[in-house]
Amino acid sequence: MTIRDVLVVDDSKTELMFLSNLLHVHGLTVRTAESGEAALKCLADAKPDLILMDVVMPGQNGFQLTRFIHRKPEYADIPIILCTSKNLETDRVWGLRQGASDYITKPVNAQELMEKIKALG
Repeated sequence: MTIRDVLVVDDSKTELMFLSNLLHVHGLTVRTAESGEAALKCLADAKPDLILMDVVMPGQNGFQLTRFIHRKPEYADIPIILCTSKNLETDRVWGLRQGASDYITKPVNAQELMEKIKALG
């Protein structure tokens, strides 16, 4: 699977802008959502090739949303990379158990993120 369309879910406008710009520079199409609810609306509109998901968000957090998406048959094949400030090993393990394909901590290292995306594609 080639990754072309990415949904970035983060409640921080700064992070959304940083990640969007980084992905655009690498030729990817980006849509953004600032909440779990907005992310689900984006999924209903068009299925992305990849989701970059923050964990700490108001309402439904990234762990909960990852689990929800992963359990839906129509979305279960979408890889999710959690991009979060939560840097404990237990957080990483929990995120992967919820269905995430990978886990990266903030501040995001651009090269590391692009390598992880390339490995999934």
